[in-house]
Amino acid sequence: MKKLLFVLAVLVTLPLMGWGFYQAMYAAPTEATMGEIQRVFYYHVPNAMLSYLFFSINFVASLLYLAWRRSQPARALAADAWALAGAEVGVVFCTVVLVTGPIWAKPVWGIWWTWDARITTTLVLWLIYVSYLLVRRFAEGAQMHTLAAVLSVFGAVDMPINYLANRIWRTQHPSPVFFGGEDSGLESHMLAAFGWNVLAWGVWGLLVLAIRVTVERRQQEIDGAEAAAALAGD
Repeated sequence: MKKLLFVLAVLVTLPLMGWGFYQAMYAAPTEATMGEIQRVFYYHVPNAMLSYLFFSINFVASLLYLAWRRSQPARALAADAWALAGAEVGVVFCTVVLVTGPIWAKPVWGIWWTWDARITTTLVLWLIYVSYLLVRRFAEGAQMHTLAAVLSVFGAVDMPINYLANRIWRTQHPSPVFFGGEDSGLESHMLAAFGWNVLAWGVWGLLVLAIRVTVERRQQEIDGAEAAAALAGD
């Protein structure tokens, strides 16, 4: 049953990704000022939005782990698997943001990077969650999961700062496309291309998230069985 669901999910995801690409590269009109390079927008902004989603999954799951780690250890392990998977997928999306941003900036601004408030807080967000994954990978001992969960709180604090950066401060980063004032918004065909790519990348991210949670849960079962066997051997 799980294999069938996986196949169905892939059969939905791949056409969506292809349709999103078609919408971004061919269906959406060419932006009058920036030209073809504006099409980076259809990947940059959806990935930025979705990185918040997966980092939020990490944050909520981390809080649940901290709440359950002593009273309900089985549930805490499940929450920990979701936290790890959320951070991994979120880092992938945030990496796409940091790569596509300079690709757009070079022809438009003439520079690859500037220490703008929005851009800098995005880099800080990425560094926090990369640090989270490094702690999960290399730290040892019973407190590793707790330390990682606490670290995720710092990422959660940075998310609203990152989101509001170009609203609070005057930045070189473009002003908000949505809810940024009377001149914000997109032409209808551009909005459709944007929406399809949010959906496509979101479905892809959720599929990868589900796979990673399943793999991590199985690894937890293996680790638990090995620990029980070691205790029995003693």
